[in-house]
Amino acid sequence: MTNILSREKTGEGSIIIGKLDDFLNYARLSALWPMQFGLACCAIEMMGAWSSAYDIDRMGVIPRASPRQSDVIIIAGTVTFKMADRIRRLYEQMPEPRYVISMGSCSNCGGPYWEHGYHVVKGVDRIIPVDVYVPGCPPRPEALIGGFLQLQEKIRKESLLTPPKAVQRLMNPAIIDNQQPAEV
Repeated sequence: MTNILSREKTGEGSIIIGKLDDFLNYARLSALWPMQFGLACCAIEMMGAWSSAYDIDRMGVIPRASPRQSDVIIIAGTVTFKMADRIRRLYEQMPEPRYVISMGSCSNCGGPYWEHGYHVVKGVDRIIPVDVYVPGCPPRPEALIGGFLQLQEKIRKESLLTPPKAVQRLMNPAIIDNQQPAEV
């Protein structure tokens, strides 16, 4: 009898039932590996998010230096046209599924520099698709943590078992518009 009671306390022999999609998404959102791409003053705040005061590592967000090991890229700072090709190349080297966090008003919309400079891109979303925008000039580390929480919610709602919408659109464009498939 004591053997049964001890197993109930520790949870041994229990069965966990759930959807495979939920388990995969939980694993993905609990281990985000961002590649940091700091271009200006926002990068200092991004580095501060990994300090002991904020300890973003406890959320499973561990920075990586290689795009081939990353699933998130953080663009922090002013994006110039000269840097646009490098950002695009790094984004294309990342494995699927990949996500982008745009941090700060300079990377979100060009900031105060795009109006007076011909060299500044008016938002990184003109180069690569952005998933989460973190506002501020410069945004605090708490704002970046909030951006990661938004990205985790987005990942939680995704499904890896269904093909992406781009693939579905190629297979049959009527499926995306919630219409009946075209008959041949």
